[in-house]
Amino acid sequence: MKKDDCIFCKIAAGEIPSGTIYEDHDFRVIFDRGPAAKGHALILPKEHYADIYEIDDDLLAKAAALAKKMAVRMTSVLGCDGFNIVQNNGQAAGQTVFHFHMHLIPRYKNDDAKMGWKVHDITDEEIAALVAEFN
Repeated sequence: MKKDDCIFCKIAAGEIPSGTIYEDHDFRVIFDRGPAAKGHALILPKEHYADIYEIDDDLLAKAAALAKKMAVRMTSVLGCDGFNIVQNNGQAAGQTVFHFHMHLIPRYKNDDAKMGWKVHDITDEEIAALVAEFN
């Protein structure tokens, strides 16, 4: 199902021109228009899912396999030194377009792409309390 007011649905359907580097029945992979690094691309499912909570498990597995395939190919073509695969869910996590997508970000020594978070200390007791919440 496609969502009429979703820009990524329109791009994935080919209604809006994009720098497509891969396409199959389920996905379109395009270069990001606001790249974090040279070659930054996005995996877009052709069907609309807002986030990881909505996407079908089988399609998610296909997206992960495609991410690996694209990372191998992009590393070969671009000669990058490393690779980030990023997938954000919800505004608090940095998601800005609410159509499931995966960022493929080639990394180069001394690039200025910023990825990461502030590391916090955690005690054994705090870990045990978190584990208890899952049991």
